[in-house]
Amino acid sequence: MSTWEHNKVGCILLEKNQAQPFKKGDKRTQKPAWDTDKCTKCALCYLYCPDAAIREKADGLFEADPDYCKGCGICARECWFGAISMVEER
Repeated sequence: MSTWEHNKVGCILLEKNQAQPFKKGDKRTQKPAWDTDKCTKCALCYLYCPDAAIREKADGLFEADPDYCKGCGICARECWFGAISMVEER
């Protein structure tokens, strides 16, 4: 019998094929939308995103990666300039 001292840190699956892979963005109901006129390119949204789902575009503005953004709204709440609003996912 295996005890907790013998197990490596991490998840243990007791039966094969029980875990299904998914993307974080699969269950999102809202997504962030940037107002480019208000955005100062300060990168606070990038810094506060808990999933590292915000990336910088070539023009210095930011966008959310739809595969990783879960729609939590932290970026919109932390934006000092009100440049990000949460819109319904279509």
